[in-house]
Amino acid sequence: MKILRDLFRDYRFVLSFSVLLILLILSGITLFYKGDPSLTGAVPRDLPPSSEYLLGTDSKGQEVFWQAAFAVRNSLFVSAIAGLISRVIAILVGMVAGYTGGLTDRVLMFISDSLLVIPLFLILVMMSMLVREHMNLLILALLLSIFGWAWDARVIRSVILSLREREFTQTAVLSGTGTVPLVWKEYMPYAMPLVFSTLINNMAWAIGLEMTLAILGLVNMNIPTLGTMLNWALAYQAILLNRWWWILTPVILSVFLFVALYWLSVSISEYLDPRTRTQRVGT
Repeated sequence: MKILRDLFRDYRFVLSFSVLLILLILSGITLFYKGDPSLTGAVPRDLPPSSEYLLGTDSKGQEVFWQAAFAVRNSLFVSAIAGLISRVIAILVGMVAGYTGGLTDRVLMFISDSLLVIPLFLILVMMSMLVREHMNLLILALLLSIFGWAWDARVIRSVILSLREREFTQTAVLSGTGTVPLVWKEYMPYAMPLVFSTLINNMAWAIGLEMTLAILGLVNMNIPTLGTMLNWALAYQAILLNRWWWILTPVILSVFLFVALYWLSVSISEYLDPRTRTQRVGT
């Protein structure tokens, strides 16, 4: 567990890990909620925070605390599914393109480059409008994963291209090692730290796009997420009516979540860089 000990010497990793742990606990307590989070009129409307309602209530007659808990859980679910599926695609495309080269490499990189240059946000908006009636968390996550792998596949490809030219690759090929065992046993250990780092970045990207699509009203508004909380708060004029507890809750949670993911990604990336790791942890 030397890696964890070294990482916990970085205050950014400690703070981001702590924030994410708190948010995960907040998500976990939704398991003890017996009601329907989409039900309206369950509590008195527009009450400020109190001992009975920790974060107050909104204009729909819902507790802001439980809405926030479900929103964090659902946003993390979408980002995790989108990040994991896009990592699988990025690994497959990057490794196949980097190792095989030739026509296969050119075709896969053409597809990847096409996804990088097209107006991705407009495509997502258009796709969301097409499936809006059937939109749920899983479909939203799949939609984001389809468009979230291109840049990371190119990064993984560059790593594989470098590894392919090393002596251990030639030795493994001459000794009769198959392509799949070579890629899985020799290349994956080099690529996994990069995959993990890009996973965190992709999760933040997915959360940001989910919030944007929700504010535009292109997702299922009955499912609590950070984006739908903001949408409802803006729709009911929470700012003008001074219902600060309603609008500030998703805003503060979003800020903490984005900063935590960013610091976690930066601290892990710097740890994986031998130069910065030597300076910071003294190893």
